[in-house]
Amino acid sequence: AAVASEVQNAWNAFLRSAETREAAAEALYAAFFDAAPSIQNLFKTPRGVMTVRIMTGINQIINTLADPKVLKALVEIVGFQHLALDVTVPRVAIFRDAIVELMQNDVGETMTPTARAGWLTVLNYCGG
Repeated sequence: AAVASEVQNAWNAFLRSAETREAAAEALYAAFFDAAPSIQNLFKTPRGVMTVRIMTGINQIINTLADPKVLKALVEIVGFQHLALDVTVPRVAIFRDAIVELMQNDVGETMTPTARAGWLTVLNYCGG
């Protein structure tokens, strides 16, 4: 529960660091492409729609960390939504590392070592 709380605190600090939720979503989207421009072809949905989907998905996952059954169901739904894509360990690592690095840069000390480890664990779990 303590790790989940620190992950949620870092997420909330990230959301507060942006002018709007849309700006936070755009920062996440940009971080993915900055980390690996070659993955742009994986995104077929218009950018504005995709940024909202990314934000909504991450927000739901982070907000359900304290409820393992709900978290598992949510991660399974997200997994099914990505069945048509070639999800690989290296691609998961790109997304994971981009999110963690962006948050570390934006929230500084709020991203404690415990929060960082929690984020890595959550994103690895989501990635399969």
